[in-house]
Amino acid sequence: MAGPSVPDKGDKPDLLTAAIFVGLGALGLVMGWGLDPGSLAQMGPGFLPRVVCILLIAVGLGVGIPALRRPAQAIESVRLRPVLVITLAIVVFAYAATHLGFVLASLWLIVAGSLADPGGKWTHTLLLAVGLTVFGALVFVYGLGVQVPLWPV
Repeated sequence: MAGPSVPDKGDKPDLLTAAIFVGLGALGLVMGWGLDPGSLAQMGPGFLPRVVCILLIAVGLGVGIPALRRPAQAIESVRLRPVLVITLAIVVFAYAATHLGFVLASLWLIVAGSLADPGGKWTHTLLLAVGLTVFGALVFVYGLGVQVPLWPV
């Protein structure tokens, strides 16, 4: 006679996410081990990569540990449409940013990417596209000086 069944624990999608974060963080630490971290006063080439990798591991643990206590949740199968739409949107953005300018490429990326989930509202998508495009232009083109034209050349 079998004993009482123990309910399955562990939110599988969050556990997978945690494993990816911890794994990438650990891989980055191993690959960047030979880089000199320097100090806070004089940062070396390995300082920022180590900080980012440690933060990745911390986020992974922050997601994974609580997921162990939650009830089991299965991982859904991969839907092909969102993967293809997002991939196509990113590839076209990369080409369009240098040929059509950041503004048109960014608007394309957000509007085309929104087609991955057809349940969204167009007004929200357009407001988000305009807001993110302005924010991206201010931060990347003006603030950081990324060498990409704003408009078609």
